[in-house]
Amino acid sequence: MASTMLHEPFPETDATIGAPLPRSARSPRSLAESGLDATQVAELSAKLLLTRGRKQGLHELARQTRLPPTLVAEVLAFLRAERLVETAAHRALQAEAEYQLTDLGRAFAREAATRCQYAGPAPVTLEAYCDTVAAQSARHAPLDAAYVRRAFEGLELAPEVVDQVGAGMNSGRAILIHGPAGTGKTYLAEHLALLLPGHIAVPYAVTVGGEIIQVFDPLVHQPVTQEEGAALMREDRDERWVRCRRPVVIAGGELTLSMLDLQHDAATGYYQAPPHMKANGGLFVVDDLGRQLVSPRDLMNRWIVPLDRRRDYLSLHTGFRFAVPFDLAVVFSTNLRPEDLADDAFVRRFGYKIRLGALDRERYRRIFERACDRLGVRFDAAALDWLIAERHGREGRELLACHPGDLVGRVRDFAAYEGAPACLTPESLSRAWEAYFSTTGEGIRVPQSAAPGEPPPHSVRSDQS
Repeated sequence: MASTMLHEPFPETDATIGAPLPRSARSPRSLAESGLDATQVAELSAKLLLTRGRKQGLHELARQTRLPPTLVAEVLAFLRAERLVETAAHRALQAEAEYQLTDLGRAFAREAATRCQYAGPAPVTLEAYCDTVAAQSARHAPLDAAYVRRAFEGLELAPEVVDQVGAGMNSGRAILIHGPAGTGKTYLAEHLALLLPGHIAVPYAVTVGGEIIQVFDPLVHQPVTQEEGAALMREDRDERWVRCRRPVVIAGGELTLSMLDLQHDAATGYYQAPPHMKANGGLFVVDDLGRQLVSPRDLMNRWIVPLDRRRDYLSLHTGFRFAVPFDLAVVFSTNLRPEDLADDAFVRRFGYKIRLGALDRERYRRIFERACDRLGVRFDAAALDWLIAERHGREGRELLACHPGDLVGRVRDFAAYEGAPACLTPESLSRAWEAYFSTTGEGIRVPQSAAPGEPPPHSVRSDQS
């Protein structure tokens, strides 16, 4: 399972970047308002005191649990009343006092850890999670044509593809991007995140039925910087939520049906959220559909209800079943033709089917120029014209979006190897082509200076094997 963090997303508007947090993500003023059970928070606090192995102050414990100091003070008062903690260092102010576990408290913490070893930020309730996901849904801000076209400037997509993508994202239905290998399907799928403006609040963990489900994943969720969220930092914010960019999760051939369920770790006693739950509020991409261990039909059958009703059903190992939001854009990409995936009834479940094919000559040239600029290779239009005529044309290879970056990269590699300037020439492109496509270039004329009767360097004569 992979994730994508687009570090230069399409700029958010003032309205989206400064949008207030949902009420369900505001700081609780009491234990009751947090929705958490006193015993659960007491066990978490005791485990934190145990794992740190030293006395801690009120504010340090508040920082670790991400709960307000006033709420942590309630918990410490409960633990003291039960003789589970004691004051280790008195201070003039009660808020500056330090606490440590008693012998009874250490036994209490160890017993709690045998059931669940989670010792991190306090969880939020399932109700608060559902309310927050619904409040910050991207569907509250439908995309318009001007926004989508501006976001995809520079991606060299055909105008009709851009418009199909925008309409598909607005529909909330599954999108299938298909076409030959190398046409940029995965690249396009990843960059759909550019259409998801603003930030969302992601909880560190959710509690359901007394169990802990870890949601925040640093490989998926990218917290906003202090500067980006400056206005938001001044809010009365519940620290159990992290302000993040909208997430993008990409699953490839490793995807199985079991990965779409809660992952319970018997050793630690808590759960990892499935990838589509981590992608709530963002984008989930199933790349290379048809190459997974699970069949496309089984995968779509698993998601019929979530896609239609915008919610999924998960189960704890105890058998307790509950609903979670399914608020994300789902995109599939495949090298297969839609009709090769399954029958017509199955294919109709994809709301939008977008085909990517070969590029025209002008778009191919622009991608080549950008690849040269990015990789530090001097561009030459005449050399590219030669490549299109003598290699693409003669060998019948279409102009695909993957070729410029791959070929220019090999031009750079050979130049670095030989200590020569990196530039496009028929010779350098021919050499890159042969390394890339594993062809000999027999019968292809490479214009360059050479002694009469001698073949150009790096070419293959017809009498060589």
